Amino acid sequence: MNKVRITAVRQTVYEDLMAKYENPIEHTCDVSVGQQWISIDGRCPEGMCPSAWESMKPFVESLARGEGYFFDGWMKNPMSAMISCNDGFRPFSFYIEVI
Repeated sequence: MNKVRITAVRQTVYEDLMAKYENPIEHTCDVSVGQQWISIDGRCPEGMCPSAWESMKPFVESLARGEGYFFDGWMKNPMSAMISCNDGFRPFSFYIEVI
């Protein structure tokens, strides 16, 4: 199986949605832009946000098996994907790629 690198690329914050819908919370996310993890055998890397992992898991598992080529050529690198976590207020975008 392939190793898959996961890189936190960007975080977007929707202050207007937070103000309208979210209850105030002190701690939200431990991910930092540029942070990387390596998935071995399609497994969740240590320290990966569980919620973010659930969003990317099927893509990481497919890449680990050598499948890739998602959505008829969606990515310039067919053995990669750009996946966002499911936090609707401050989603992180992750680039995942076979290494």
